[in-house]
Amino acid sequence: MEPTSEPVHAAAPDARAPILALRDEVGKVIVGQEGTLSGLVAALLVKGHVLLEGVPGTAKTLLVKTVAAALDLQFKRLQFTPDLMPSDVIGQLMYEQRDGTFRFREGPVFTNVLLADEINRTPPKTQAALLESMEERQVTIEGRSQPLPDPFVVVATQNPVEYEGTYPLPEAQLDRFLFKLQVGYPSFEQEQQVLARHDAGLDPHDIVAAGVRPVASAADLEAARAQIARLRVDPAVVAYMVALVRATRDSPSLALGVSPRGGAALLHAAKAWAWLAGRTYVTPDEVKAVAKPALRHRIMLRPELELEGVSTDGVLDGLLATVPVPK
Repeated sequence: MEPTSEPVHAAAPDARAPILALRDEVGKVIVGQEGTLSGLVAALLVKGHVLLEGVPGTAKTLLVKTVAAALDLQFKRLQFTPDLMPSDVIGQLMYEQRDGTFRFREGPVFTNVLLADEINRTPPKTQAALLESMEERQVTIEGRSQPLPDPFVVVATQNPVEYEGTYPLPEAQLDRFLFKLQVGYPSFEQEQQVLARHDAGLDPHDIVAAGVRPVASAADLEAARAQIARLRVDPAVVAYMVALVRATRDSPSLALGVSPRGGAALLHAAKAWAWLAGRTYVTPDEVKAVAKPALRHRIMLRPELELEGVSTDGVLDGLLATVPVPK
């Protein structure tokens, strides 16, 4: 499950109540995946993008679609294929023969939640079409900028076991994702529940029929963001985050450490996780909880260690165990 621990749901102020109601609403369709759901919600709370990595059939698309429906957000799914062009993502200028003018036709990126399905199956040129959207939340066509809706979040998926015909995401694009969440198989009991729901007639393509209704809105997200922005972060906790980030750059196991953007991502993620836990400040526990999903895609193992089976999560576990924690 992702992140590594669940927030403790203390008595919730009004701004938290609709956000915490998402868990039960999504549970009408999704069995398990609590950590992945919490990671998605935390990312939405701080305008972060998410990379979901898991084998096919683990309900990645269904989870994102259900979260968007429960938040009453517009959702679009774009299947990334080798022949996908940048204009298929961001849109293009269309010539209007009637009056001799050009009209901008919006692409799928103009939505609240964009699911970039199997993003690593499209060439780098098309992958790069998302960079401006993810960073600036706008699209520039012929020198003119078009703002994207607010909120705007990209949730991308990729298969960790199939590499034929894929194009690995460049480090610059990976760095734009707040989290990389690893979606695993359900437990034995959870898989029994999945099959029982299908046996009872659940149609995963019709979540409305499954009873999913909006329990929160974009306004609730905005109210939550305002509260998160006011969360206090003690200088000692900030120093702890900086020490973790700098430790990745000094690690002999890594060829690439975490950038300053990654440090800022760790800060925002920890604040969102603390808010979900009902705190008004950030503790080292929240930093530890989000460290691996927030940092694992921002570091690069040395090739010889990768061949030996060392993992990025293993390296991060070692750093979390050795970097001194503030008292």
